[in-house]
Amino acid sequence: MSWFESLILGLVQGLTEFLPVSSSAHLRLTAAFSGWEDPGAAFTAITQIGTEAAVLIYFRKDIGRILAAWTRSLHDREWRKDHDAQMGWLVIVGSIPIGVLGLTLKDQIEGPFRDLRITATMLVVVGVVIGVADRLAARDETGGRHRAPRARKELKDLGVKDGLIFGFCQAAALIPGVSRSGATISGGLFMGYKREAAARYSFLLAIPAVLASGLFELKDAMETGHVSWGPTVFATVIAFGSGYAVIAWFMKFISTKSFMPFVYYRVALGIVLIILVMSGVLSPHAGEPAH
Repeated sequence: MSWFESLILGLVQGLTEFLPVSSSAHLRLTAAFSGWEDPGAAFTAITQIGTEAAVLIYFRKDIGRILAAWTRSLHDREWRKDHDAQMGWLVIVGSIPIGVLGLTLKDQIEGPFRDLRITATMLVVVGVVIGVADRLAARDETGGRHRAPRARKELKDLGVKDGLIFGFCQAAALIPGVSRSGATISGGLFMGYKREAAARYSFLLAIPAVLASGLFELKDAMETGHVSWGPTVFATVIAFGSGYAVIAWFMKFISTKSFMPFVYYRVALGIVLIILVMSGVLSPHAGEPAH
């Protein structure tokens, strides 16, 4: 991998990680359209450490408060009633599905799931799902001709059941084209949560899974030597900077705006990709590393 490729891929990772458009799909498509080799699951996982570092810094007050309360709850039963302590446990509970499925489906994630036909299909299907969830949320927020606006849930209303559902939504993002934030936020909207609440929990929920995946791939890469370290570290730093800027913008955006622009973009990109693959212009395995 060249330094220029790492610059572009790092920017793509940072700019798309927190938007409901699928960063893994965009990394895959960037390589395919540019004629580069697929950067691979290891590169994606390691550069995500950079974007998660952005999450740690942006939500540092929330994370610090949750960690402090959760730690106290381990030896003080009274603290287990505290909302922040419960959030700590709910993040752990919500991380179980992606942990189990990530290990179980590791070979598929690094192989068949990277087929561009699957990526294109997921872009369209999940785009439609996000659109439906967004419209339902908008209907609750504004009401209708024959109904009054309905209050939606906050994070204080989150329980184990909803936490697990969020977790399974996040696990769906193991398939390129789904989008971690898109799946978890739309899942939250279907369960009746406010946009900002769903997004906040989505970002917090991603921390254990992404850091664990990145560290696992980092250890594997150090043992096998299959990663170009200089460009990969550079891409991770770029992903951190661009990712932090996107978080700050996105959290403001979702408080007043609809997800529909992302929906239209996903569906259009998916359809174009399907046409290119079906017409033979682009191979479903374009950009994959040679074996």
